[in-house]
Amino acid sequence: MAQRVAPDGGNKKTSRVRVAVRLRPYMSKQDKKDEGPCVRGLDSQNLEIINWRNATETVKYHFDVFHGEQTTQQEVFLSSVKPILPHILNGQNASVFAYGPTGAGKTHTMLGTSEQPGVIPRAVREVFNLVKAKDEDEGWDYSIGMSYLEIYNEKVLDLLSPGSQDLPIREDKDKNILIPGLTHTPISSFSEFDKHFVPASLNRTTASTKLNQRSSRSHAILLIKVVRTQRAFPHRQQTGKLYLVDLAGSEDNRRTGNQGIRLKESGAINLSLFTLSKVVDSLNSGTAVRVPYRDSKLTRLLQDSLGGSAHSVMITNIAPEYKYYFDTFSALNFAAKSKLIVNKPFIRETVAVPVLPVKRSREDHEAGGSGTEPHKKRQKEEKKTEQDGSSPSAFFHSPSEPSVMDRLIALEKLMMSCQDKDRINMLKDVAQSRKEIQELKEKQREFESKARLFNRLAGEKSTDKEPVFKNNTVPLQRKQSNATKPIKQQAVVQPLQVSQLQPLQQLAVVKQSVCVKKKKKLSDPVEPPGGKENILENAWESQLNTSVLEQSRHKILQILNTGTLKELKGLQQIGDKKAKLILGWREIHGHFTKLEDLVKVEGMTEKRFSSFMKANILSAMGK
Repeated sequence: MAQRVAPDGGNKKTSRVRVAVRLRPYMSKQDKKDEGPCVRGLDSQNLEIINWRNATETVKYHFDVFHGEQTTQQEVFLSSVKPILPHILNGQNASVFAYGPTGAGKTHTMLGTSEQPGVIPRAVREVFNLVKAKDEDEGWDYSIGMSYLEIYNEKVLDLLSPGSQDLPIREDKDKNILIPGLTHTPISSFSEFDKHFVPASLNRTTASTKLNQRSSRSHAILLIKVVRTQRAFPHRQQTGKLYLVDLAGSEDNRRTGNQGIRLKESGAINLSLFTLSKVVDSLNSGTAVRVPYRDSKLTRLLQDSLGGSAHSVMITNIAPEYKYYFDTFSALNFAAKSKLIVNKPFIRETVAVPVLPVKRSREDHEAGGSGTEPHKKRQKEEKKTEQDGSSPSAFFHSPSEPSVMDRLIALEKLMMSCQDKDRINMLKDVAQSRKEIQELKEKQREFESKARLFNRLAGEKSTDKEPVFKNNTVPLQRKQSNATKPIKQQAVVQPLQVSQLQPLQQLAVVKQSVCVKKKKKLSDPVEPPGGKENILENAWESQLNTSVLEQSRHKILQILNTGTLKELKGLQQIGDKKAKLILGWREIHGHFTKLEDLVKVEGMTEKRFSSFMKANILSAMGK
């Protein structure tokens, strides 16, 4: 399980979202009124835009970085993106996403061209350069992989596997966002990355509008995952992720002229961006009870970037033309709110403790290596075990299993290799493990003593015809009753289940009832475990034809493995929520090998499974 490790010796540090604003060059001719651009830069961090309420005034903004019209792709990368990349190699997350209205240059900033590559190719190349620059003597091995997806009409699609369907978004027990079924491709060089990335980029959905000849109709997210593993014990593993996000631009359908499918796409884009704005407002308010991450799949995936644990950079792209004025004004206001968001990065680290073989016992070590006395002691214990081999305790697993000893030895090895500041904690773990072993041994001795007493009483019963315990009271007689209740046995003894043995004070009473009980004939009906309730539950299966029952079970299994959401909801006792849980389980674990695997789905107990099978098989028989 991943352990959250705070950087810099445990001091919890925060990281504010860095916001950079990039103004693209003036693309169109002068406006009819010859008004020129509506926004201009003042210096490397400040800009101003004309106040729409009063054209003689301007509204000034201050950001971390301002990139003017003449800024190159290299300058944008060096000043805004490159400083956060080293965090990925230390097990932390980083995120870079481009925001702005349609036609403002977001895709150019993130992808660029072959002559002027954008943020994505430069960032990936820099990650490989950082890995190569690491010294081999540090004792770490690095592996890099990539995933690429798009969010189109609120559907998560895998761009590396174009034929995939809508993928679910899940959250593990450590609050990490993951996508089951998303393709993860290992890469070892930038050329190998380029070989996978370029064809996948062509799978992204684009279309032409009145404002943009090649408008992105979806949000694209590239994930670069860097895992470094320590060669020496305890084989620590740190995982860092880099999210590179190219958001689709907000659109005014009155100016884009969208109709039909373009209008539906625009609605999905604007809705997700509006949810993103609500998330930012909730984070900045400080009093919001709930941050609406789950209201959109985009905000669900950006949950780690906004208010999460990533080092985040937002590049806001704006356009200088007056026809983009209100889009530019809204984008600047959103960027000003985003720079107030504070994230809390931490290192994601997993420590693997291997199971070590136990070559020598603890007593051998304490004997100074001679091994004479412990060896004799072990021989005596083995002989004693052989003599008591007939006792029921020989069938039980010893409480002090090898796994417990392996854990103790592994903890001692880890204690010897860790630093002094962790030695106290390791000593506590070792002491706790020894205490648990001692308690288990005491319980074992107690169970063995009870089992020997039970065997002795059972042997006396077989040799003596009369009961060992004399009882002067009149034995209990069965009462005659007109009720149709089945006759229950007075006592049922299962000798191989120690957990059901009675305490010593009650053992005599139980034995007495066993001795006075009459011997049953082989022809007498024996009541199955579970009594009348179990008989009633299984009675319906015995009344069905075996071939018909097997056909019904096969049909149900086929629906569980290949059925759609609608077909799953067609089954008895399966609603919308349960059908989605079955689909999610099937996405993660694959097909059901047998019907009994259905109990592994969340919320499906043995009792509900039995009721589910009865309802569906009887329903199929009725049809």
